[in-house]
Amino acid sequence: MIYESGKMRLLVVATKSIGEVNDVYICRDLLSPGGILYTVIVVHQHEVVRDILSLFSLSDRKGEQILIDDFSSGDKHVYVFPFHKERPLFDFYEGDALTLSQCEDICISTILACITSDLPYPILYLLLKNNMLNLSSDRSVFFSYELDLKDLDMNIGESECADICASILLKLLEPKSGQKATSYYLLQKKTDNGSYHRFTDLYRDITIAAVTKKKITPWFLFKLWVKRNADTIIGILFWISLILAIFALSIILSRFFLGGNSWFRLLFNTFKKIGTENLVQ
Repeated sequence: MIYESGKMRLLVVATKSIGEVNDVYICRDLLSPGGILYTVIVVHQHEVVRDILSLFSLSDRKGEQILIDDFSSGDKHVYVFPFHKERPLFDFYEGDALTLSQCEDICISTILACITSDLPYPILYLLLKNNMLNLSSDRSVFFSYELDLKDLDMNIGESECADICASILLKLLEPKSGQKATSYYLLQKKTDNGSYHRFTDLYRDITIAAVTKKKITPWFLFKLWVKRNADTIIGILFWISLILAIFALSIILSRFFLGGNSWFRLLFNTFKKIGTENLVQ
């Protein structure tokens, strides 16, 4: 079976699942030099096709770095995601053999995987709910994309995703509960209260809890502040650069039209004479 778009020719090499709403295949792109493999979701229920098209078009999170291609194939719609060899998170996670710091690093990597996926929240929720998180050999976390869209809920938002992510992190940190791990007890308390509504809240709590065990130096606090305020800093630097560029351009134009160091003449020559008194002797 082949699914073809304007830029891909996808040959099915393995069937992962056949579902009520969608099927999942592993496909090889015949148009790529190495025959790269992809995870291909084929949605065949019309109502779900309409919902997902609406979801991607209206959401701020469009998965632009994750979704490789999407196209119609007859009365079906095809979504193409990356394929990676699966290493299910909890099959390869050995919390008892890791230090608390290593466990917290995996938690942070899990949160960042959720943030950087940039997928609409209803789809991200399904990935988290169906345990599509994987642990690489370097302990970074990544998603696989074997989606079953039967339980797609268009009303799911970041709050529900952050909540289920918090439950996963709590499970990751549970082997360290006997060590009075700050991160575990903080996460447990706030999860029980349903306090997590944003991924940035999760990231902040895990990061700060991890910091409390380390020697806190001014340089470390500065790096943490920069990381948490990166967007604001970049914005400020942009405006400073723009102002400097305008200032430099004005100097160049003034020299071109007025000649010489016109800016300096404007700034300093005006003070050489006050009223009728010449200050230059």
